[in-house]
Amino acid sequence: MIKKYVLLLLTGLTLMAGCSTTDSAEAEMASTRTTMVTTGDLELLSHSTKAFAWHPNMFAVHASDEVDSQAVIKHMQAAIAQVMQAKGYHLATANEKPSVLVGFGVALESEMSDKEILKRAGLVAGLSTEGIDKHYEKGSVLVALFSPHNPMPVWRVLAQGFTDLDNSPEKREQRFERLLSAMLKPVPAI
Repeated sequence: MIKKYVLLLLTGLTLMAGCSTTDSAEAEMASTRTTMVTTGDLELLSHSTKAFAWHPNMFAVHASDEVDSQAVIKHMQAAIAQVMQAKGYHLATANEKPSVLVGFGVALESEMSDKEILKRAGLVAGLSTEGIDKHYEKGSVLVALFSPHNPMPVWRVLAQGFTDLDNSPEKREQRFERLLSAMLKPVPAI
């Protein structure tokens, strides 16, 4: 079960930092090819912003039925919280009003096309699959920040990449966490 959710979670995005362990030029090209696009204004995150909470309904996982979506959501929350806490933010307590809401989505190309991602998220990173063996699948991760008073995101980042299905779950997980760190790099530390 854990292997399946880690595989999805890291699909397309886990290989941003570092090369594949194979000697194949194609494997190296696929494992390092990542694109990222951002939009919005981080002015919402002033120095008074300290508490964040999870968006009440933006936590989507679009993958095969074999994937434990709830496990993927929990791992995404843990990885994002780790990055946010390293920047000085904290997860809001039950009686604390957050100043920012965090939402996210994860999708495999086999379950959601770039056209559908653009329609739903308003962004597309446009990572080309040309020249990539079918052994690799393109995946997308979206992270969005919201004001608690506005239903529209104030800032979004979308990353796309490929996964090497032969890498261990631990390697994919570590690389995925590095990717989330890179995706959230523009978020100011407090």
